[in-house]
Amino acid sequence: MEITEQHTNSDAVAYGNVYVMTHSFFSDVVRIGCTPTDPIEYAITLSAKTLGDYTVVFSLQCKNPCKVKKQIRQYLNAKAYVNDFYQVPADVAAGILKRVALRIPVFSAD
Repeated sequence: MEITEQHTNSDAVAYGNVYVMTHSFFSDVVRIGCTPTDPIEYAITLSAKTLGDYTVVFSLQCKNPCKVKKQIRQYLNAKAYVNDFYQVPADVAAGILKRVALRIPVFSAD
């Protein structure tokens, strides 16, 4: 499985990170995604596969990170650029991530 599929398309991630990344070539576009691993390590992996560099500007450890990402995507749908990329300032995306994460219900495995 390619690493981008593992990190962006899996709803089965029970615990992990939601992140906001920027890319060195695009100052006004952010990438929002989820990963079960360290988002900084993931940014390094992505950077090695592309021209330019990804930088994590905000990340949040939480339960069901891909569900949190989906909620954020609903808020940013009008600003969609392509796939997991959005034309929105990084601080705005981080603020939305913080607010949405507080509203996501926590489900116990019990």
